[in-house]
Amino acid sequence: MQRNNLRKWSLLLGAVAIVALPMPSWAQLTKYDLESRMGVESHVGNITGHAKAAKADYRRYCVVCHGELGDGNGESFPWIDPKPRDFQLGVFKCRSTPTGTLPTDQDLFDTLARGLDRSNMPQWSTFTKQQRADLVAWVKHFSPRWTNEKPGTPITIPPEPEVTPERIKAGRDVFARVQCWKCHGVLGQANGPSAATLTDDLGRPIAAYNFTEGARPKCGDTDRDIYRIFMTGLDGTPMPSFADNIKPDEAWDLVFYLRTLMSQNSKEKAMAKQLGLKPVDPNAPAGQQ
Repeated sequence: MQRNNLRKWSLLLGAVAIVALPMPSWAQLTKYDLESRMGVESHVGNITGHAKAAKADYRRYCVVCHGELGDGNGESFPWIDPKPRDFQLGVFKCRSTPTGTLPTDQDLFDTLARGLDRSNMPQWSTFTKQQRADLVAWVKHFSPRWTNEKPGTPITIPPEPEVTPERIKAGRDVFARVQCWKCHGVLGQANGPSAATLTDDLGRPIAAYNFTEGARPKCGDTDRDIYRIFMTGLDGTPMPSFADNIKPDEAWDLVFYLRTLMSQNSKEKAMAKQLGLKPVDPNAPAGQQ
């Protein structure tokens, strides 16, 4: 009798342990699922990429982080921070497309060439353009989203206006109004009141970008890149799209103000110094920075 009771408790505890394990958002894809999508292609300019042609390059250069099934659970997973991208989810930070939509093939192609600063994702500039296009197709074959959805339409980025002191001041007002300081801090040092609480969509801790440390923004460091980042958002992270909150002119003003927070010398930084521009005051009434 006692032995039977022990067996019941053992089975019950085992079931509880299984339930307590973190579960994926949907069923894990199998090798059979992936083999059925080996015909996926990418199209970048006049180059057509083929998933099956990238198998060897992926196994040699990418599998250690992203894993055999593209789920981000490669051998290096325990020691990497930030964690490798789970390609099966089909969610990407660096896109030219609206939040919630798939990136274009060109977006993925550019990410491979650019790499991601402050991560273990290097610049793969040694690959030929054909190899990169093939790897884009390989990345796409991991997620069923590309079977059912099309990439979003890239956002329109208007011509960059001339930077002026007035625009920099207006950018500071935007920084205050949409509360960028809550994560990035009033000086852009990633020490805002919400910074320590930030997690990605999988519940893992994630750091806000520190504008002062000199590192390149993950999705590019040109003015157009920075404009694109906060108008598309970084999907999978707490960084939302502000496309519905700020107008295009205000977005450019914000770009100019963010340049004043960066460690690199710039005309925006020089203008801010001449103005004696002070950091935002979180306690100031709206519109009275």
